[in-house]
Amino acid sequence: MKNYSEDESRQYHIQVAQGEVGRYVIMPGDPKRCVKIAQYFDNPVLIADNREYITYTGTLNGVKVSVTSTGIGGPSASIAMEELYRCGADTFVRIGTCGGMQTEVKSGDVVIATGAVRMEGTSREYAPIEFPAVADLTVTNALVEAAGKKGYPFHTGVVQCKDSFYGQHEPEVKPVSYELLNKWEAWKRLGCLASEMESAALFVVASALHVRVGSCFLVVANQEREKLGMENPVVHDTDMAIQVAVEAIRELIEKDAEKEKKNG
Repeated sequence: MKNYSEDESRQYHIQVAQGEVGRYVIMPGDPKRCVKIAQYFDNPVLIADNREYITYTGTLNGVKVSVTSTGIGGPSASIAMEELYRCGADTFVRIGTCGGMQTEVKSGDVVIATGAVRMEGTSREYAPIEFPAVADLTVTNALVEAAGKKGYPFHTGVVQCKDSFYGQHEPEVKPVSYELLNKWEAWKRLGCLASEMESAALFVVASALHVRVGSCFLVVANQEREKLGMENPVVHDTDMAIQVAVEAIRELIEKDAEKEKKNG
């Protein structure tokens, strides 16, 4: 395809060039989280700042790693993954926030997604709706191992992904309230742990590109606990989920190095 960037060596949206990112990339939604995540790297350097996409590159365990923000939702997240892939990345960890759906999923917990409900639009332009949105097992296992090592409260399972934040939080005032409310109840009955906006797209795009991706989130709050009058504080500090993502990248670097040495 034609490169629409003014500098054709750089990707159009993220403004990153080949070799400027590592094969391992952490992907938060909020650009402001990039600095916070990059502080865990050795010698982080700002590579690009364009639109909602901010990229820093540094090292972990002596290996080049990066963090790139994606903005909100599947369309911008899929663009980031596509363009990072073209710059040499092949292993991604989405880190963000979510709202709990099961009453045992409490504010401040970490959720690690094993799969995602494709109640969004981006993934439909990559795969038929019958194709599942599932995380890479190696990346997921690294996230689980990292959360366990840190001693943080965490849950693993399916999350629900949507395109409308207010469709989740004010479904009764939407013209399609009948569909939103009924499907929300279905997802709860099926055991969905939490709701967020990017993983379904990223999981399916990763399948199309044949790359690895996993997701972990901070639970900000749980509207189901709120409805039942249960304790439900609002938690904004994402550091716990960030530490899980960074530790998981370290685990992956070590395991990939061992595998390459064995096959070497």
